[in-house]
Amino acid sequence: MSTLIHPTAIVDNKAELGANVAIGPYCVVGGDVTMGDNCELMSHVVLTGHTSMGSGNRVFPFSSIGQIPQDLKYHGEPSEVIIGNDNQIRENATINAGTEGGGMVTKIGNSNLLMAYTHVAHDCQLGDHIVLANCSTLAGHVEVDDRAIIGGLSAIQQFVRIGKLAMIGGMSGVTKDVPPYCLLAGGYRSSLSGLNVVGLKRKGYNLAQIKQLKEVYRLLLQEKGKRDERLTQAEALLSDDDEVGHELVSFVRTAQRGLTTHGRDPEQ
Repeated sequence: MSTLIHPTAIVDNKAELGANVAIGPYCVVGGDVTMGDNCELMSHVVLTGHTSMGSGNRVFPFSSIGQIPQDLKYHGEPSEVIIGNDNQIRENATINAGTEGGGMVTKIGNSNLLMAYTHVAHDCQLGDHIVLANCSTLAGHVEVDDRAIIGGLSAIQQFVRIGKLAMIGGMSGVTKDVPPYCLLAGGYRSSLSGLNVVGLKRKGYNLAQIKQLKEVYRLLLQEKGKRDERLTQAEALLSDDDEVGHELVSFVRTAQRGLTTHGRDPEQ
């Protein structure tokens, strides 16, 4: 199969296209765009700016990738959008380029699903196998680690980190870092509601390991007291090869934006 470009599409002759690329009706591809092999722009897609895309990506109608950031501090610097392989970017998704204050790049990894009306703002950094459900919104400089799931209609505040395999409930307002492997209940200024036990089991953790991790979770995210002391107590529970436990401890130790913790009963 050779590259197919619909007659109504506008593709700058400076754009670099890989093999077996399909560009559908009314798409617009700018001159500083690079697309890898086997990518498909279905229709009415805009790829502009300094945007590079790996192989096997599918972009659905009315999505816009590479536009300048929605940031008043932006002054025309040649910032980028870099997208990996095998992503699905659904209808009306928007992905903005980076800024000088954020490293000049918005980056999306591999095998992610960005559902309809999702927004990835300037300087966001996304890992692999992430799901952004419909209408979820990432403000500038947000980091999302591998296999995290963000529920529909959720809004993530600027500079927040979402840890690996975290699950964000729908209609959440997230203003602080969300630790890896944790569940966050939906709602404005949401709180944690426990560990993502299903995700941990899929990762191969047995019941004994999960039980120990729950104790680490309790020490770090439910108990009151000085953080350094709780971190020391949690580390003492972990074996050297407990990858998940050490990731949780490291995340809590390095939290800069504030940390989302376990919800407390109103009487507490």
